[in-house]
Amino acid sequence: MSAKNFPAGKTLVGVVILLAVLLLAVVGFGVWQVSSLKADVAEARLANEELQLDNQQLQLSNEFDMLNSEFAQYEDQAQRLANDTILAKYTAAKAKVEQLMDELKHEKVKSAARIKELQSEISTLKGLLRHYVSQIDSLSRENGQLKEENSQIREQNSRLNNRIDQVTQSNRQLNERITLAEKLNVTGVSFVALKKNGKVEKNITKAKQLKVTFTVPQNNSTPVGDKTFYLRIVSPEGQLLGQGGSFSFEGQSVASTARKTIEYSGEEVPGINIYWDVNTTLNPGAYTVELFVDGYRVFSRSFTMNK
Repeated sequence: MSAKNFPAGKTLVGVVILLAVLLLAVVGFGVWQVSSLKADVAEARLANEELQLDNQQLQLSNEFDMLNSEFAQYEDQAQRLANDTILAKYTAAKAKVEQLMDELKHEKVKSAARIKELQSEISTLKGLLRHYVSQIDSLSRENGQLKEENSQIREQNSRLNNRIDQVTQSNRQLNERITLAEKLNVTGVSFVALKKNGKVEKNITKAKQLKVTFTVPQNNSTPVGDKTFYLRIVSPEGQLLGQGGSFSFEGQSVASTARKTIEYSGEEVPGINIYWDVNTTLNPGAYTVELFVDGYRVFSRSFTMNK
């Protein structure tokens, strides 16, 4: 090589070196840019993931709030149910909801895996909620049906009691009619004072006997047999005359003036006389005459006796 060409070769080497340096610089810059871009992408991805986790956590919290609200909606109804098993399970599920809500709100969960677990638990609790709510509704309907049936039974019992009352009243009236039909009656009752010879004495102060006469009409409904008639004569002064024994009337023992027993066969018995021998001073005025038989008062009337 000639001396004239040597500087040109040196210049070429310098150019090559310069180009190599520039290339290295460009490559280094590119590598730096790529690394920086990767870091930005990773940071952006991380930020995006955190944002998604925050959104999922917020969504999860909202779902818990809704679930808890649903429980609260049926809580009063559940506590009114007479079923301890459902109420216990219901209460346990509600406590689990509150526990998970506390974990979300206070522990600030950031793990996607944990959020996924919580979402799974929420799904399970929702299923339990639907099951318990279904049972609550079913029991409520059953309770409603039972109440309606009880109401119908009460109404039927009320109608039955009314019917029983009507029948009882009818039987009472029938018994009263039977009793009235069986009751003996008397007709043609007279009250006179008698002299010693048995003739009528018009002056009551001279009377030796008092006589009550009556007739027992025919009554085929009355049981036949001996019938004892009790006579009561009360003076104008309000004193009972005589001591003819006592009898039962309206739950009390009542004294009589005299009594007489007859044989009754259901046919009319006329001219029955009951006498009382005067043993005291009699005064003019109104004398009350009463007749009783079979525990009934069959006659009561005042007779004026003159002097």
